[in-house]
Amino acid sequence: MASITLFITTRLKLKVNAAKSAVATGRERTFLGFSFTHGQRPKRRLADKTLVRFRARVRTLTCRVRGVSLRQMVQELGAYLRGWRAYFGFCQPPTILGRLDKWIRRRLRAVVWKQWARPGTRFRQLRKRGVNAKDAILTARSNRGPWRATLTAAVCWALPGAYFDSLGLPYLAGE
Repeated sequence: MASITLFITTRLKLKVNAAKSAVATGRERTFLGFSFTHGQRPKRRLADKTLVRFRARVRTLTCRVRGVSLRQMVQELGAYLRGWRAYFGFCQPPTILGRLDKWIRRRLRAVVWKQWARPGTRFRQLRKRGVNAKDAILTARSNRGPWRATLTAAVCWALPGAYFDSLGLPYLAGE
């Protein structure tokens, strides 16, 4: 580290930030939001801090009490996701992107469920979207919170991924 720092400062006439510089293996350090796996063929993966920041930003954009329409929320979220995917979309393995897609769509289902605030509204909306009467009444009258309600078959049937696709929400993992 000392010899490299000396070379960079004297020969190349550059400053070295000691707080950001270190000599370590690829899996111990992050670089521009990526880290690397260990093994014979190291792979580029998303750094832990990158995922934490991503989830925090998506939580801010999909806050259930934000007071904006779903269409506007999806439009703002879509702009963020397209930019994020352009930079981080080439991570390995890409399965993390599929899990993030599912998590985002579940958050949006919770937003819609919260907007259908009353059991009667929930029942009517579920029926309008093709859920049978028995499942619609059981789901609408459930005392589960919005996050747990999104796991029910009725809500997943009523608000499939294609619904959010029609609003213009892009996929992180590709189409």
